[in-house]
Amino acid sequence: MEAKRKDPLSRRHRCARVEMSNNHSQNRGSDMQVTTYGVDLAKRVYQVHWVETDSGEVKRKVLRRGQLQGFFARRAAGVVAMEACGSAHHWGRALTRLGHQVRVISAQFVRPFVKSNKTDAADAQAIWEAAQRPEMRFVALKSKQQQAVMGLHRIRGQLVKQRTMQANQVRGLMYEFGVVVPRSWRALLAQAAPILADASRGEIPDLIRGELQQQLQGLRDLTGRIEQLERSIGAYRAQDEQCRRIEAIPGVGPLSSTAIVASVGDARTFGSGREFAAFLGLVPRQSGTGGRVKLLGISKRGDPYLRTLLIHGARAVVNHSSRPGRTMPSWLRELLARRPKNVAIVALANKIARTIWALLAHDRRFDERWGQAMPVPVL
Repeated sequence: MEAKRKDPLSRRHRCARVEMSNNHSQNRGSDMQVTTYGVDLAKRVYQVHWVETDSGEVKRKVLRRGQLQGFFARRAAGVVAMEACGSAHHWGRALTRLGHQVRVISAQFVRPFVKSNKTDAADAQAIWEAAQRPEMRFVALKSKQQQAVMGLHRIRGQLVKQRTMQANQVRGLMYEFGVVVPRSWRALLAQAAPILADASRGEIPDLIRGELQQQLQGLRDLTGRIEQLERSIGAYRAQDEQCRRIEAIPGVGPLSSTAIVASVGDARTFGSGREFAAFLGLVPRQSGTGGRVKLLGISKRGDPYLRTLLIHGARAVVNHSSRPGRTMPSWLRELLARRPKNVAIVALANKIARTIWALLAHDRRFDERWGQAMPVPVL
């Protein structure tokens, strides 16, 4: 009687294991199964989730930081999936050197697969599940050089914010005493310095005059650091042929080119220019039901820094081409005639993003006459 009761349970366990094994990832175009690992990254403790290919047994393991690389060095080459978070690219490069295929997934695509309570084990299992979705999008691994360039951009962006905050504070404090300075940190340095240096004017009390002068000196120091960072970014640009190639596009400068090349990595990760524009948040959000889809404002997803650079570049193109004696593309002129200026600027930024993808993904050079040379279709 005991044996009869155990048989159905054992058969049920075997069926569950076979089902899990069949759900296991395989190399496309090959009959050989590979093991997929879901790794939940952290600073000190790492959680690994995988399924054995031969038995279908679910495995979980907790590793310390010093044990992670040794664990994967002893395992056969497989697919290692992890979230796009701190140190993900570092571990991705390390595991790639060990022969594994690394897939980095954005955290927003992993979250729907977390079951019930959020724990390290649940996160690792969710990463494992997400990595095997057929339409999952992955983040391209970045080199140390690319991460270093993006680090320079982040530091520069922070210093620019600090300079703006400090300039606004000095301008506001001087306004409290009746001194009006134009809205520009350059104008502030040019006009506020003589006012603060002349104690005989009596507009600014001596109690605060010295501190305001120190604030102006801080603005000069911040400007010097920003210029030094821009020179370092320019040195990287001079060595990268891709940066110089996409700078031929109107609206793309040294900052935009280096930031895009460093953050995107391999442009062929995106299937089309529209996917790249969607990655930057330059396409409209969609809301629909019952077969009716309504287009909303731009999604503003992805990296806001890259999107800001492209929109500012598009704004410069529109302002420059609007001057007397300049020519504007016909499609942009017609769009400005029927839509607000900011809408046209975002549309131009979208077009710039698609052009950048075409140049990088297909290894082409920009030709501004290409669109004019295309034959007009006969309708």
